[in-house]
Amino acid sequence: MGDLAKDLASGTAGGAAQLICGHPFDTIKVQLQSQSIPSPGQSTTTTATKYSGSIHAVKKLVATDGLRGLYNGMGAPFATVAATSAILFAAKGQMEALLRSEPGVPLSITQQTICGAGAGLAISFITCPSELIKCRLQAPNAVLAVKYEGSRDVIKHTMRSELGMRGLFKGLIPTIAREVPGNAAMFGGYEAVKQYMAGGRDTSQLGPGSLILAGGLSGAFSWLFVYPTDVVKSVIQIDDYRNPKFSGSIDAFRKIRAAEGIRGLYKGFAPAMVRSIPSNAACFLAYEITRSYLG
Repeated sequence: MGDLAKDLASGTAGGAAQLICGHPFDTIKVQLQSQSIPSPGQSTTTTATKYSGSIHAVKKLVATDGLRGLYNGMGAPFATVAATSAILFAAKGQMEALLRSEPGVPLSITQQTICGAGAGLAISFITCPSELIKCRLQAPNAVLAVKYEGSRDVIKHTMRSELGMRGLFKGLIPTIAREVPGNAAMFGGYEAVKQYMAGGRDTSQLGPGSLILAGGLSGAFSWLFVYPTDVVKSVIQIDDYRNPKFSGSIDAFRKIRAAEGIRGLYKGFAPAMVRSIPSNAACFLAYEITRSYLG
């Protein structure tokens, strides 16, 4: 089996582990991100704000839909997790091959950061439609123009009412703006933590505990860079096509900041950070174990 095939298989395993561990936290994040945005000068207490925080969101969602509600929208990312994670790690592997001076030589932290950025760009075109479907299924019904019954319903309605396939790529620009720096920070941070724990650039002897720690910290590190961009992406993707609140990403950023200040750009930050640690730890551990098993 060639290196590309090994990266594809290992990336699939890592993505599945990441999704299973992290999806409930992601649901709460999107629920908080997509609450009604008050007009400038309007008190948040007078809007249709549904949740006072992460714990409140969990309680209300479970009370309404049961534990199953925490996995709303999981079908779309699970259906594409193989492609997304496989392409992410395969693209990174191909960039590593281009940057490596000779076979077997470990890459520097800077080189791993560059590889992460390139891999992030590659997966943006798969992540965007997948996350649009996921966000529309996860968002509170009160903020949606249409109530969807499942992933297929989202796809059909979006393609019928929002310029065909183009509608599924709504939010592509903020997706790229999130994925490129986010994956650069994640892979660069992962390599930095591994090298620190290994005492040098040879990290091949690190055990599962070290990989879990490196994966968890790198995931949290990446979200610190891109969280406001993720908020903008989410509100753009659930915005009503016929009566949009936002004309684009910059307009969404300005309106959220005007209405809610910087705090509005960090709605759902707590569950996102809580999610990033176990989900990324699981992803990198599953990837490394599978890659090692495959040789």
